Amino acid sequence: MRQINQLMRITLLSGLFCLFVFSGFSQKLIEKTSEKDRLQWYNKHVEMTSESVFKNLPWQFVGPTNISGRMTDVEVVRPKGENYTIYVGCATGGVWKTKNEGITWEPIFERAMSTSIGDIALDPQDQNTLWVGTGEANIFRSSNAGAGIYRTKDGGKSWEHIGLINTNTIARIIVHPQNSDVVYVAASGNEWTTNKERGVYKTNDGGKTWEKILYVDEKTSANDLVMDPTNPDILYASTWQRTRLKWNDPRNEDDYTGSRIYKTIDGGNNWIQINNGLPEAKHRGRIGIDLCKAKPNVLYAFIDNYEKLADNNEFNQQVDAYGRPSSGRIKGASVYRSDDSGASWKQMSEQNSYMEGLSGTYGWVFGQMRVDPVDEDKIYVMGLALNLSEDGGKTFRALRGMHVDHHGLWIDPDNTDYIVNVNDGGVAISYDGENFRTFYNNLPVVQFFNVNVDMAVPFRVYGSVQDHGSYRGVVDISNGRNAIRPVDFEGAPGGEGSNHAIDPTNPDLVYSAGFYGTIARTNYVSNENKTIMPPTPDGADRLRGQWLAPFIISPHNPQILYHGSQFLHRSMNMGESWEKISPDLTYNHDDKKGDIPYQTIFSIAESPLKFGLIYAGTDDGRVWVTKNSGTDWEEINKGIPYRKWISELVASKYDEATVYMTQNGKRDDDWTAYVWKSADYGKT
Repeated sequence: MRQINQLMRITLLSGLFCLFVFSGFSQKLIEKTSEKDRLQWYNKHVEMTSESVFKNLPWQFVGPTNISGRMTDVEVVRPKGENYTIYVGCATGGVWKTKNEGITWEPIFERAMSTSIGDIALDPQDQNTLWVGTGEANIFRSSNAGAGIYRTKDGGKSWEHIGLINTNTIARIIVHPQNSDVVYVAASGNEWTTNKERGVYKTNDGGKTWEKILYVDEKTSANDLVMDPTNPDILYASTWQRTRLKWNDPRNEDDYTGSRIYKTIDGGNNWIQINNGLPEAKHRGRIGIDLCKAKPNVLYAFIDNYEKLADNNEFNQQVDAYGRPSSGRIKGASVYRSDDSGASWKQMSEQNSYMEGLSGTYGWVFGQMRVDPVDEDKIYVMGLALNLSEDGGKTFRALRGMHVDHHGLWIDPDNTDYIVNVNDGGVAISYDGENFRTFYNNLPVVQFFNVNVDMAVPFRVYGSVQDHGSYRGVVDISNGRNAIRPVDFEGAPGGEGSNHAIDPTNPDLVYSAGFYGTIARTNYVSNENKTIMPPTPDGADRLRGQWLAPFIISPHNPQILYHGSQFLHRSMNMGESWEKISPDLTYNHDDKKGDIPYQTIFSIAESPLKFGLIYAGTDDGRVWVTKNSGTDWEEINKGIPYRKWISELVASKYDEATVYMTQNGKRDDDWTAYVWKSADYGKT
């Protein structure tokens, strides 16, 4: 098992990204990565992969086979006496294709610069031609950036990259119904930083060149785009002005007026704003739009409305569902309708608890709606549930039989009872417009946050899966690698965002460090499940724990545990009691505290050669070492980029003074691969 793990680690280091060595740094901020560098590094990655000694190492699917997700978009080839061919885009799993309506699937987009998918679009004139926009536009914190637009002309057998690499997230693609060379793209831009590559783009030559035809400013993304089926020169676009910080989810500011709906009647040469009747500009968040193909003068807008509401007993909560400080009530999901091609709008949805809860506290993740192609009063709004209104948006009901968190929908224009939905649990199909079948066992894509293994024979794999929770499955290699078969996984301790640590001497004793610092100890033999997280002392600041709060078992004694908040905590008795063995190791700036815990410890490593030699790294870029179990701490930031997330620390098991470290610049839109080695306890 150790050999397998070592092979996997080496493969990831040598094959999946380029290794760059930096020297002579004084600590400073690094600029966002340029398009030139990204292309150069990707080409280097391809070269290194082809030369790697592990290039032929076979990977075998071990599971889980009983869950699926997270999907972002769907396109369907309408049949001519045959099965539907369905394409789905995944948040981090590329594009998959089925020719038999979900019985079997094949991956067709595995080798691109980014396999995070924002949107996919079929060419109406040639349904072997598929356009793929990379970079998930839902900007969940686990979202990954894209690398522009790709196109296949042979149903996914081969691909070409055709530009817009630094748009980073693509929200919508529309191909002209009569001219395949004309394509429109709504680009959302960077998730974490400002950039000028946002807006609506158009190509007239099949992607050889692109022109930006709608741009508001470097903080405002284009998030939706819809075309009038009777006149392809008429398009509607929605924009969203937003700020996302490392300590806050996307939010509006009082001076933000960039969330708007636009219209063009000349193919994008000129645009006008059409916001008459919509909420006040400063309250408008993400906007989803659609129209009825049979009556294209009827448009709908699904708006995340940030206008504050008075608290009441039902909603006046100090913390949200994850235990984070609540930012108070807002109107939330609101549906508006226009019957005059956008000249005026009227709110259709009522302000009630159903609509407040439709998107939860994070309407910025959703923002998708579809109008029935035939019935202008029948609309689908995607939030936590798939919500159906049959009276033009006045009332809604949730359709059942699917996983939660919905991001894409396709309705057959010739048979509107046939619907394909994609969500955080995979793909669901309805043949009657009401009841859905979900393909859990057929589409092997999930988004793992973490993976760990125990030392049993056969061994178990543990992992936390986005929106599903924690799972574990048995892998039996006693009959050789070729005998491995994928299996159903069972539920495991922890939630969707958990680190798992398994006692190396007892595989039935499992620790799960959940989101924002919750910790539990589970004994599978005694069926004990006990919460053991460190308490916050009376009068002290609230402990700040990352979404994936770090937790390790000491390599010297399995009863000794370490856990990170802004402090490093240690337990000598399997979590029954804790002591704080460090000061606050972060910068602890008050102006960087918000909805999301930040300025926290994210990585911990103890030397297997010396007890009490511990390294700790923070999400705000600080690295520390103690050689005496926390009595004294030394900061060892010299020579590394400023404020880059310390994503991993590994103390050598061969040399006491050697330590390895990685940094992640994702939240600065810096895609450099930072891998460091020190042979002197982090001094250099």
